Amino acid sequence: MSDPRLSRGYRNKNPGNIDYNERNKWQGQIGIEPAPSATSRARFAVFESHEYGIRALAMLLITYQDRHGLNTVRKIINRWAPSNENNTSAYVSGVAGAMNVGPDEAIDLHKYEVLKPLTKAIITHELGGQPYTEMQIDEGLRRAGVPRPVRTITDAVTTQTGAGAITVAGAASAAAAAAPAVEAVGGLPVWVGVALVLAVAAIAAIVILSKRRDRDDHQDSV
Repeated sequence: MSDPRLSRGYRNKNPGNIDYNERNKWQGQIGIEPAPSATSRARFAVFESHEYGIRALAMLLITYQDRHGLNTVRKIINRWAPSNENNTSAYVSGVAGAMNVGPDEAIDLHKYEVLKPLTKAIITHELGGQPYTEMQIDEGLRRAGVPRPVRTITDAVTTQTGAGAITVAGAASAAAAAAPAVEAVGGLPVWVGVALVLAVAAIAAIVILSKRRDRDDHQDSV
């Protein structure tokens, strides 16, 4: 298998190989690709970052479900990769297998645990491999409005979801958002788990405030 980082989609930061359309004002879209060669035409959109390209892919999949009622792998891929250009049946089988679902099984793309494996499977098929880290894909999904759920204490302070809870609603809200993390300290009294979540959230808040203060001091000195 060739290096997916050499693929056209990776170069364009467009891992879904989304066609350029001037009417589609995707966030982070910066134009259309240059013609790849003298014998091939420019076709695909170019994004300013891979995360924006992943976001566009995820947003388009969600639109398929919400606007067009496409809620199975077969229906989604038949629209994504029509048979006049692709071996669609093989594409469907590959994606369904990667997701561990049936081709005609109903799925909900508003769920992180469904959208992420579908997104990853499409990227792998389009680029001939998976060049992205889990964090890059998670960030693309977060920008599409489907963030990684906060389930552990570590998530509460390391993910964008947890950090958002801390910066927007304060440490107490971060602890509430990370309540499922208490399960990670199984065997201890519930109050101990809550105290740990609050402590970690408080530390994160202190770090964030410290960084803000350093940034403000730097701006004042410019």
